[in-house]
Amino acid sequence: MKTNYQQVLLDLIKTLDYKPTLLLHSCCGPCSTEVINFLIPFFNITVFYYNPNIEPEAEYLKRKNEQLRFLNEFNKTSPNPVAFLDCDYENARFKEVSKGLEQEKEGGARCSKCFYLRLNHTAEVAKHQNFEYFGTTLTVSPHKNSAIINTIGEKIASIHQIKYLYGDFKKNDGYKKSIAYSKLYNLYRQDYCGCLYGKEQNHA
Repeated sequence: MKTNYQQVLLDLIKTLDYKPTLLLHSCCGPCSTEVINFLIPFFNITVFYYNPNIEPEAEYLKRKNEQLRFLNEFNKTSPNPVAFLDCDYENARFKEVSKGLEQEKEGGARCSKCFYLRLNHTAEVAKHQNFEYFGTTLTVSPHKNSAIINTIGEKIASIHQIKYLYGDFKKNDGYKKSIAYSKLYNLYRQDYCGCLYGKEQNHA
């Protein structure tokens, strides 16, 4: 039976009688908009922008700056501000885990390795800094397999003994809402996921 991960999240929210801390991996500013708006009433959120897959570095920095700009604008009006935790670029780590998978189709084994790399590091940092949960914005995209992402998150949570926040944020028009928020905040929306392998395939 297929798991409705967004319903799993809604069921968790119903049980909360306080706001847990959440280290939220963000893949990009536009995807983070709806996820943050949805979660902010229930969690104390810190955004973790760890995306060593994004190339070239100038593109990585452009997307990171858009993430920061969105958070700055969001925090001007939100009664619950969102924090930001910076990290190193570490593109070499992505190149290492994707070695031999350069020709894989988008959504294949290379992407799963990339998801694992980003979520695992998020969990490591969350555990070290005593966050109660870690999660990701990745599932808001209709191009990402939520079952794969949540299965990876569950596995990593077990390894590091920390809670993973399940979700499928594209549900209930989540992706459409992220587009609307992106227009509202005039955010840059990239035309490829991140790595140059995927970009070359999409623009072939």
